[in-house]
Amino acid sequence: MRLITVLFMVLFLSLSFSVVDAREFYEEEEGKFALGIKAGTLGAGIEGIMRLNSNFNAKLGVNAFQYDYSGTEDGIEYDFDLELFSVSALLDWHPFKNSFRITSGALYNQNSLDMNAKTASSYTIGSATYTAAQVGSLTGELDFDEVNPYLGIGWGNAVGKNKQWSFSFDIGVVYQGSPKVDLSANGTLSGNAAFQANLDREEQNLEDELEDYQFYPVISLGVCYSF
Repeated sequence: MRLITVLFMVLFLSLSFSVVDAREFYEEEEGKFALGIKAGTLGAGIEGIMRLNSNFNAKLGVNAFQYDYSGTEDGIEYDFDLELFSVSALLDWHPFKNSFRITSGALYNQNSLDMNAKTASSYTIGSATYTAAQVGSLTGELDFDEVNPYLGIGWGNAVGKNKQWSFSFDIGVVYQGSPKVDLSANGTLSGNAAFQANLDREEQNLEDELEDYQFYPVISLGVCYSF
């Protein structure tokens, strides 16, 4: 909720200053096209921008990133493999004849997080404690909804006034839906009903801990070249 509050505060201030900031006023024809590269919380990406009319631009982009790290979730230490991949289809609305814009659209989200529990003498899973032999290798995967709505604001108009190079800045939020965790173990109790019930509880505990990530913050910087 704090991210959404900050986003709307920035939006209010931007609207206040945009009335007098008309440096990127343009009258070019529809169909102008630009390509851009960017980096941010969705990863590194490439984006195509096409001007629809004096107020609207359409954008299609691809973002990707991979990162390994370690951490603790619900008392268990994991090695994490984060893989970001998304395809975005967005619409920019320039309410004023300048660089400020409001952006909305959707992302096809293939972001995932693979989890591998570090070796330990025992594991607390659900409401019980098990030995390493009983658990074996504990692995998991975290996923979100595949189609996500996006809302944000930004600065920059790659298909604006008569120039080839431009910079862009975006801040917004993606709603990914509730996280979905799938855990598996291959130890001596892997086929035990009581153990599986505790594994299900552990999945729910992890989903509860990661619930805040249903709103994913988006911040990016980019550079564009228009044709």
